[in-house]
Amino acid sequence: MDSLPSNTIDLLEAELASRLASEERERIARDADAIRAKCSTLMGFVREFWSIVEPGVPFVEGWAINAVCAHLEAVTRGEIKRLLINIPPRMSKSTMVGVFWPAWEWGPQGLGHLHYLATSFSGPNVNRDTAKMAKLVNSDKYQRLYGKDRTSPNGKAIAGVQPSDKWGEKLIRNTAGGQREGRPFSKTTGAGGDRLIVDDPHDTEAAESDVQRQKTVRTFREGVSDRLRNPQESAIVVVMQRLHERDVSGEILKLGLGYVHLNLPMEFEATRKEGGRLIDARCRTYVDGELFFEDPRQAEGDLLFPERFPRSTVEGYKMAKGSYGFAGQYQQRPTPREGGLFKREWFEGDGSDGSSRILAVAPALVKEVRAWDFAATEANSSNDPDRTASCRMGRTSDGRFVIVHASVFQLSPAATELRVKATADGDTNRVPVRIPEDPAAGGKYLVRDMIRVLVGYTVRAVRPQGSKEARAGGLATQAEHGNVWLVQGEWVQPWLDEVCNFPNGRYDDQVDAASDAFNDLAPSVVDNRSASTGNRKTAGLIQESQEAELTRRIHQSGRGFASVPSRRQGILG
Repeated sequence: MDSLPSNTIDLLEAELASRLASEERERIARDADAIRAKCSTLMGFVREFWSIVEPGVPFVEGWAINAVCAHLEAVTRGEIKRLLINIPPRMSKSTMVGVFWPAWEWGPQGLGHLHYLATSFSGPNVNRDTAKMAKLVNSDKYQRLYGKDRTSPNGKAIAGVQPSDKWGEKLIRNTAGGQREGRPFSKTTGAGGDRLIVDDPHDTEAAESDVQRQKTVRTFREGVSDRLRNPQESAIVVVMQRLHERDVSGEILKLGLGYVHLNLPMEFEATRKEGGRLIDARCRTYVDGELFFEDPRQAEGDLLFPERFPRSTVEGYKMAKGSYGFAGQYQQRPTPREGGLFKREWFEGDGSDGSSRILAVAPALVKEVRAWDFAATEANSSNDPDRTASCRMGRTSDGRFVIVHASVFQLSPAATELRVKATADGDTNRVPVRIPEDPAAGGKYLVRDMIRVLVGYTVRAVRPQGSKEARAGGLATQAEHGNVWLVQGEWVQPWLDEVCNFPNGRYDDQVDAASDAFNDLAPSVVDNRSASTGNRKTAGLIQESQEAELTRRIHQSGRGFASVPSRRQGILG
């Protein structure tokens, strides 16, 4: 069959569009009151007008979008004056907060006099959303429903909302006296509004820079409140993905500025680690002391928006972002890349002297060990033991410690035994194995089973002593002073992400395994004084002159084990 000429196709498409527009006008003329009733809620308005703002893009609804709309409606009613929304990327947050909500307040809510100041780190993004709102308000459908003066069902006179002569790229004004102005976050001086919308104030590429991040936080603290037309009645809405522990959201939470906090991670976490302990992580918001919203998810790992972001998509994001990026942008629980007990620069170098301690190949090692940290059979209120981790570490003749390989996985007990045996077989030189011995009966059975699995290998079962932070202290001290090296491999970046989040991160399995491997290679005697100061007596593993030099450097820097910073601030600051 021959295809139609292009001009014929164009004519047919134009005819179809004309008929659809005519049918829509007839529907509005016939059902205007019913449509307005449907648009009395923000979500109803979004459903009705979505195709105008995002033509050709199907609207996918989910409970998370409804939660955002419910909180914005509470702002409109005056129940919330300060709202902080932390939500992953690609959730239509800018469109919902910066486009639909203002247009809904102007039209369906009869608040056409309101002024909005919308701001973001990106000037083009601000202009994009201003243009989208202008398109929505200026559409034939919106104008037919809300462009003319009308009377509400309760008899209140409502001014029509029509474009005024000020209708540009950065500023739109309506005939009811309202306006929406868009500005980059760094250039809000001189502007103001009844609603201040702060949408992603940080550049994702610059949030790691202390200078840039602190500049943005300072702008928020010093300039935002001055931008309100009525400090008592005007509202501020901040919507963003988390990028750093000390970003704008972190500052809001740390200072206790009275924001209602809608915190929606991509994967549900019933608990999270904060200050070395597990706390309830379910999002709940309160208005006037009453519970307003509660995250409805129940199972660990339940997705936020599976209708749009199914499991396969989320796993792809994890691969692309890495555990640190995913934790902040998608889980809304960032910790600084430099970590608490460990810092990335100790391994990757700080750029000042090219001091990366990641090797292409392993050097000659005089002693090695593979240490394991096994997942417990069940979690309880004080821990989160859900993964098995291992660390193969060696020591060189000159006293350096080299991590050759690390692994982490979640398997059944039977599959774990097979993996442990396969790992041992894959390690060259019959590397000795260290496993933890839990004093409980289950731990004794685990030791027995693992020794049986590893027949032919040297296996040591050691009962862990002290806190996780204390056990990791020796490794942290050596790493700080350039004595711990890594052998390049796919495991390195995930290992760094986890270790450098410790003790604030959700997981600590790989820290435990690495600490046990180090302590096996560098056994030490700790007296009462050294337990508090961090001075350790190393048993014959470092030559005397090297040990003296290391001790001198530690005393000179004033940063022994006990003074290594250990940040315990969680998402609540």
